[in-house]
Amino acid sequence: MRDHHRPANPGSAWFEGIPDGLAPDQRRDVADRTATILVRGARLTGDSELAERVVHLAESEGLETMAEMWAAAPADSLAGSLWRLYVLRAWIYADGKRAAGAYEAGQRTAHAAQVIAGVPDPSGPEQLCAVIDDVLRGIVHGEYADVLWRAAAVLHVLAAGRALEQPKASSVREAARMITLAEQLEQAGHLELAGRLA
Repeated sequence: MRDHHRPANPGSAWFEGIPDGLAPDQRRDVADRTATILVRGARLTGDSELAERVVHLAESEGLETMAEMWAAAPADSLAGSLWRLYVLRAWIYADGKRAAGAYEAGQRTAHAAQVIAGVPDPSGPEQLCAVIDDVLRGIVHGEYADVLWRAAAVLHVLAAGRALEQPKASSVREAARMITLAEQLEQAGHLELAGRLA
């Protein structure tokens, strides 16, 4: 016969030590499932209202909430690629003028990427914001690989512009991070095309 005893009452400090109540593997599972539902489920509906909700997800849910779920996900996963798309959108919206200046400068050298990105000329802050929103609408209305490649093209032009605009160490580092991000999105696009992005 088992002995029964009252459960210990560790107090509120014990609960504060549990990050959001989920173990790391559980959090990863939730992130993966959420990303899969967002990308795979959204494409099945093709709904315009849903597309707008997807575009504005970071505003409605908070970028911090998305970061908690997706920021640690590898770049070659649905969750990791979504995180990178929303980071790009957040950066463009946070400093549209600077982003537009970098994009305009980058057009002089990144010709192929400029065509894929599809940003109209002249490319002011409003045009760049409109294009990145259109890229995210592609999650619902298009092929996810195309979404990733188009976002990567925007990043390549921005990176070229940052390197040309102010050839100082901080700008070069920022351009290098953009190129890394672009390459990660391109790789994720290839995995998606091969049916291996999960």
